[in-house]
Amino acid sequence: MINKLVEKIKKLDAPIVMGLDPMMNYIPEQIVSKAFAEYGETIEGACEAVWQYNKGIIDATYDLIPAVKPQIAMYEQFGVEGLKVFQKTVDYCKEKDLVVIGDIKRGDIGSTSTAYAVGHLGKVKVGSKSFKTFDEDFVTVNPYLGSDGVNPFLDVCREEKKGIFVLVKTSNPSSGEFQDRLVDGRPLYEIVGEQVAKWGESHMGDTYSYVGAVVGATYPEMGKVLRKLMPKTYILVPGYGAQGGKAADLVHYFNEDGLGAIVNSSRGIIAAYKQEKYASFGAVNYADASRQAVIDMREDIMGALRSAGK
Repeated sequence: MINKLVEKIKKLDAPIVMGLDPMMNYIPEQIVSKAFAEYGETIEGACEAVWQYNKGIIDATYDLIPAVKPQIAMYEQFGVEGLKVFQKTVDYCKEKDLVVIGDIKRGDIGSTSTAYAVGHLGKVKVGSKSFKTFDEDFVTVNPYLGSDGVNPFLDVCREEKKGIFVLVKTSNPSSGEFQDRLVDGRPLYEIVGEQVAKWGESHMGDTYSYVGAVVGATYPEMGKVLRKLMPKTYILVPGYGAQGGKAADLVHYFNEDGLGAIVNSSRGIIAAYKQEKYASFGAVNYADASRQAVIDMREDIMGALRSAGK
């Protein structure tokens, strides 16, 4: 699957992943009103609104981007009905030939970690049969429990030719409380990055590993160091745009071949119509605003890469 992701990025000139992180206050009133008219102000009504909102954005952008990243918490908050929408969203994105990165940030040990890996990336056995369930192409994994928590994901990834993105240096302001702590004179995130590179050696695609890393756009100097520590690792970069990450700061996340990183934008794309820059589209044309936001993001990142000679 890493080979497919790389090829789609090259074909589209778009190292972009769109975060499908819907919030009710992002969804235009016309969608919410229609869903509530059919289902009432219920969990089912909210989930129908989320689904229609997602579908509109996917339909408007799927030909421009290689991948999407649905954040499962935005669906889990609605319980079982929300997970059904998560599943519908994953399935629909795959129908559109998008690579799906499930942002689940799971991390446990033993049979529990195996169950997470099976549920999201593999097949669950029922009697003599096996069934795919959520069936994302990649998922995000928290490495805090060590190899015991990551190895079960790697086992399933090898079977299914799928991948993971391991949290190394996250974009949130308090990430340094743990991730920047010195261990034997080195920041912890560097040690985690080195381990990610080692895990990746056992599961390689044609040019990059199936084991990627999450490194926030808000820490470009740290990203530069980690790029050197993980030359064959694809880096998923959150924090662009709304969280303050700028394209000019991201060039060091990419290798000299212009590959090696994929930049995430969530509300910067899916709630673009709420920004002053795209206000002329209005709520009715929210999906068109999202499409324009993708085009602008692509031009911004590719322009920065060209300026850097990549």
